[in-house]
Amino acid sequence: MTRRKRTRKPDLRRFPGFLPLTLLCVFLLYAPLLIVAIYSFNDSPSITLWGGVSLRWYEDVFWGPESDKFKQAAINSLVIAVAAATTATVLATMAATAMLRAGSFRGKGASFALINLPLMVPEIVTAVATLIFFSAIGFSTGILTILIAHIVFCIPFAYLPIAARMEGIEDVYEQAAQDLYATRWEAFRLILLPLMTPGILSGFLLAFIISLDDFIITNFVKGAGVETLPTAIFGAVKQGIKPNIMAISTLLLAVSILFVTLSYFAGRMGQNRK
Repeated sequence: MTRRKRTRKPDLRRFPGFLPLTLLCVFLLYAPLLIVAIYSFNDSPSITLWGGVSLRWYEDVFWGPESDKFKQAAINSLVIAVAAATTATVLATMAATAMLRAGSFRGKGASFALINLPLMVPEIVTAVATLIFFSAIGFSTGILTILIAHIVFCIPFAYLPIAARMEGIEDVYEQAAQDLYATRWEAFRLILLPLMTPGILSGFLLAFIISLDDFIITNFVKGAGVETLPTAIFGAVKQGIKPNIMAISTLLLAVSILFVTLSYFAGRMGQNRK
């Protein structure tokens, strides 16, 4: 018998032009963010001329003439993000349990498609449809409409890491618990839920940052007089880009990076526990 030769997987790094294309993509993605972060420390009131390193614009964000507006917008964003992420995580956990632990049932494929549909539909379409729905039922726009829209939009983002974690947990642990006279609820609460904690935490953090950074849907359903941090930044930019806007954007970027990093390490913690 002839020995079959083992085929090596292609190394993308050896493809001609791979490195320059990668560097170009990284530059286009992160150069604008880096420029905004650098110029947020500019002492000059100009956004194009460098006047030295200073924290004056960060002081302006917290104690300047527009600080009250941005503080209220930040509070609204945090309250909505926490409430939306918490509710979306609970619903996503219930959905993942039904999809992965309830066995086969009629409409399972359709249910999976509906859960992930917000990921496929363009956000502008979701925003317009949500606004039309609230207008059709006579629901006044405001904080509550933003919260409802964010919950619906964040469910698939919370569902993905939770479902991925649950798929990696064999059901033998729950079966063993039920063999020892535990009820299905006790097996879920005492066995499955602690094992799912890293995935649930990762889903919550991901949903939180998606809600905190959302602009398009929020701008459509927020109503008059209600602002979140992204919409407040957009409103200020329409009057002209000021250095304090760069400082706010840098702070929001830092918070986003922090929560995305925490979500990543929460997912890795679940893999290590497995």
